[in-house]
Amino acid sequence: MAGSDLVTRAAPDTVKILIAGGFGVGKTTMVGSVSEITPLRTEEPLTAAGLGVDDLDGIEEKRATTVALDFGRISIGSDLVLYLFGTPGQQRFWFMWNDLALGALGAVVLIDVRRPETSFAAIDFFERRGIPFVVGVNGFYGDHPYPPEEIREALALPDHVQVLLCDARERESSRDVLIALIDQLIAAAVHTDGPRPAEK
Repeated sequence: MAGSDLVTRAAPDTVKILIAGGFGVGKTTMVGSVSEITPLRTEEPLTAAGLGVDDLDGIEEKRATTVALDFGRISIGSDLVLYLFGTPGQQRFWFMWNDLALGALGAVVLIDVRRPETSFAAIDFFERRGIPFVVGVNGFYGDHPYPPEEIREALALPDHVQVLLCDARERESSRDVLIALIDQLIAAAVHTDGPRPAEK
């Protein structure tokens, strides 16, 4: 085959993104809805052993929980692939977050406005480590009772943190949140030396 007939394609860039938040906010659902591969899940049934340990207030219908991580992948165009790592939500598994954050360029912090207090630890985690993030407000049953600016004020978020209404069950909605994060990372890279992977 003549050299002129050969098409050389560069391998796509890959970016590690965390999907984080409190217990039962929809992290596993978001990774599953948007992943182009069958997602890796480490869900286990909730048992009586977790009574008094896991806070099910407001999510009494929950029957399983992530005990390690969720993993998925999505291509943004032909030259960018996102590797998605969903963090476990219960406090007893938070020790894993430092390892999962290694090499991450950014994060989506999912919140449930029915239980906003579950989001504070995740927001603090990324702020302390200087990892850029956006806030995705997961509308359970498609319900969004509060506008983004009210949520920003309630969570005391700075102006540069985007607050995006979404539905973690819907692929396009989840994808839009990820694209907003990537746009933010690109904009930061243009104005600085660029986002750096998280370190311990």
